[in-house]
Parts: sequence; structure tokens; C-alpha cells
Amino acid sequence: MKRLFLYLLTLTALLWYGCSGKGAEQRAESPETDTTAILQQPETHGTEVKEVALSTPLDQAMVKKGSDIYDLKCMSCHKLTDEKLVGPGWKDVTKKRKPTWVINMITNVDMMLAEDAEAQKLLEQCLVRMPNQNITAEEARSVLEFMRKNDGEK
Repeated sequence: MKRLFLYLLTLTALLWYGCSGKGAEQRAESPETDTTAILQQPETHGTEVKEVALSTPLDQAMVKKGSDIYDLKCMSCHKLTDEKLVGPGWKDVTKKRKPTWVINMITNVDMMLAEDAEAQKLLEQCLVRMPNQNITAEEARSVLEFMRKNDGEK
């Protein structure tokens, strides 16, 4: 019984200390992030891409740029395997979809979800709408090149 009393007393003291405001003082001292520059950036919506010229062999500079974009903007929702995370996995996506479809899905997700039956099926499967990542057509082309490398193209 004494152990239980000491345990509860200790737990109460820790909770009281944690809620006493000491932590709030530390948070107030941490540097603030200036979000005005981020909020003032206009959203980028591409125009529909009708044609994409693929290069053989792969453009390694574009692959590197696409990999960097994947690490920054895509990795949190998409795996490079066929496993679904939040969105579908990327394995064999360039074998299943045309290059124009992939680039339009990256740059014009709202248009694709409104008009494309395959994009709508993906939304039904994943239950989460892909956000606009403000990726330009040039950046999307680099992501496509990275996807091609992921699918085994040389």
C-alpha cells in the first residue's frame, strides 16, 4: 500500500511539474519560423501536358534532381516499391502509365482527379487526395526520369 501511495505521489508531482509552465518558457525561447515568405508564394498549377519526349539513356542529372524532389516532397506518401503508404507505391508506374499521365498527375492533380478515371480509382483506393506540391513541369520531368530509373531503365 505504501508503494502505491509513493507511486501516485511521484506521478502527481511529475504531472504538476510538467504542467507548471517551465516547459512553456522553454518553448517561448525557441526561434520562430517566418512563414510569411512561404504563405506569399503563389501555387503552381501546370497546363495540361500533351507530349513528353523521353531520352535514352536516362539523363543522370535529371535522375539526381528527381531523386532530390522525391526525398523532399514525395517520400512521405509514396514508397519506391509497390507497397502503398499514403499514396500508391511507385514500382512499375512508368510501365503502367504513359509519361504524359504521370507528369499531369504531378503538376495538375486537381484536373486529373476531376477528369481522369484512373486517377479517380487511385483516390478511391487511397482515400487521400494528393496535394499540390508546387512542382513545375520541368521538375515533374525530372521526377519521371527518377521513376524510370526506379523501374529498371538504363
